[in-house]
Amino acid sequence: MLYHLSMPLANTELFGVNFFNVFQYVTFRALAAFITSLIFSWAFGPKFIRMLKNHRAVETINEDVPLRHKEKQGTPTMGGLIVLSSLLASSLLWNNLINSNILIMFLTTIWLGSVGFLDDYLKNFRHVKTGLIARYKLLAQVGLGLIIASILYFGTPDRAAVTAINIPFLKDTVLQLGWLFIPFVVFMITGMSNAVNLTDGLDGLAVGNVALTAFALAVMAYLKGHFVIADYLNLEFIETAGELAIFIAALIGTLIGFLWYNVKPAEIFLGDTGSLALGGILAVAAILLREEIFFIIVGGVFIVEAASSLIQRYYFKYTRKKYGTGRRVFRCAPIHHHYELKGYSEEKIVVRFWIVTMLLVAIGLATIKLR
Repeated sequence: MLYHLSMPLANTELFGVNFFNVFQYVTFRALAAFITSLIFSWAFGPKFIRMLKNHRAVETINEDVPLRHKEKQGTPTMGGLIVLSSLLASSLLWNNLINSNILIMFLTTIWLGSVGFLDDYLKNFRHVKTGLIARYKLLAQVGLGLIIASILYFGTPDRAAVTAINIPFLKDTVLQLGWLFIPFVVFMITGMSNAVNLTDGLDGLAVGNVALTAFALAVMAYLKGHFVIADYLNLEFIETAGELAIFIAALIGTLIGFLWYNVKPAEIFLGDTGSLALGGILAVAAILLREEIFFIIVGGVFIVEAASSLIQRYYFKYTRKKYGTGRRVFRCAPIHHHYELKGYSEEKIVVRFWIVTMLLVAIGLATIKLR
């Protein structure tokens, strides 16, 4: 909004200073979006927490998780309302609102946020224990993936560029997917949305890791959106990528503001309202930047979390069918619960997972120079 309002005044001087021209710069708007969303999230957090407590939107602890989680019973959930509202408000202020990438990010945020909200609403207000039926949730995720894939595949004159995946470790090397791009996008959005949802099991775990992963994507978006830097680093120049950097900066800001209330002992949880949307946002940003493999590197923690749940589930089914009694690979899945049952404190697990993500982000960013 401020970007559009400032455009007619870009060449107007105020007290001898061309103040309004600064709104045209990606760096300024990215920093402004980060600060704005952080302040929104931090300032309005207590109001949301009180509102959710008053409406009894509180966490019900699953019986399958470690016993120590019983102390979290009654903590407000649906904190994704704070994250997503701050993100959208900040983006509306600082982004170019007719940029196609930003419109896709808005669609992703609102679509998956609404699916997560419906799931949380059924659990907390209608007292439906399982929330939204799993197949309906999956159908909504797949539906969003099909819409975004179709927009990108059929709505661009340069289809070959959109359907190509950059190989981070090799210079001028891409993997051309062709029509397989459509199911690949569906898989990316659905898989990462559920992966972040699974990771959201300890105070601050998902939020911190999403913020770190988003930082890597923000750097990539800025580099690819700057013609001179992209040319120097031998990166593909994407004219609309700069606006993505601003959106992701707003995402990082709102997550850090939310983390103020989400670190142990958490005053509020993300809930599916936040976790489903955050996973989808990361996946779609990576797809728009054509950096899916880079994203798999920097988001490795989410992939391990999801893989541990799948391994546990299918190994249990396999051994039950073969031996009559189900066996487990991990003490509990996802894998962060496995470490809890091994005696590690919640704080130690969360910080160590953050450190692993920092390492993966460093490795991912280091691959840029290899190109």
